Amino acid sequence: MNAFTDPIADYIHFIRVERQLSDNTLASYKRDLDNYALNLQDQQQLTSFNAVTRQHILLHLEELRTQGNSARTVARHISSIRSFHQFLLREKVTTTDPTVHLEMPKIEQKLPKVLSIQEIDALIAAPNRGKPQGIRDVAMLELLYASGMRISELVDLDLEDVHLTMGFVRVFGKGGKERIIPLGKGAIEACKTYLERARYELQGKYPKTDAFFINQRGKRLTRQGCWKLLKEHAQKANIHHELTPHVLRHSFATHLIENGADLRAVQEMLGHSDISTTQIYTHVSKTRLSEVYKQFHPRA
Repeated sequence: MNAFTDPIADYIHFIRVERQLSDNTLASYKRDLDNYALNLQDQQQLTSFNAVTRQHILLHLEELRTQGNSARTVARHISSIRSFHQFLLREKVTTTDPTVHLEMPKIEQKLPKVLSIQEIDALIAAPNRGKPQGIRDVAMLELLYASGMRISELVDLDLEDVHLTMGFVRVFGKGGKERIIPLGKGAIEACKTYLERARYELQGKYPKTDAFFINQRGKRLTRQGCWKLLKEHAQKANIHHELTPHVLRHSFATHLIENGADLRAVQEMLGHSDISTTQIYTHVSKTRLSEVYKQFHPRA
């Protein structure tokens, strides 16, 4: 039994089962905790988590800052370590919780990047509609912008999750929580065209799959694949600032709020458990409004 690796493995198993976190989130927790354990063992010469004090954790966090990590990254590490030590105390692996009085670093709230409606139009117009891949990419971009779903949720979609005649998509978000998102005319038409004209060609003679979006080898499209395609189409659309799949999610929410959508409805469509997470988009909307005012008002 290893005094450091075994408790981490137990904790990861616990949050996988109890909290049903995504593989990416679990990998992030494990990475943070492996890094933490390495510091405790190699640099601070501790032999178990039961010997950890608040001072040991502060030394580890200071090491993270010295390595050039941002306040946001340090805050994420604190969150991982705190949750882990609470688990150890509950499981009676340790007798105290050294994270009780740990303070989170102040994080400067960055407003999310958002595309203009003209940039969205240019992006959706970029794929080559003469090829099955291009038809698929139009559907992918339309669906991302129409629903605000995460890229991981998009690639996880199965054929049975997309209800085009009824105009909605069923998404399974963080923790396996199901939500229903309505779709607009553009997304419905693009997805219909993809299913009628492109998906069959991409599937070819490859083994059948339930995945909604598939690649040229008939397999489920991956997050990395979507990311790469998005960058290619952004270049064609002359969008030169950083563009990630999440920017389309931010654009979806901001454009809804700019046009008067109810914050609670946007929260539900995004799958946010806390409305404070959704409120950031009202700040984005106000900032953009201020920019428009300064640009166009004659006495601004």
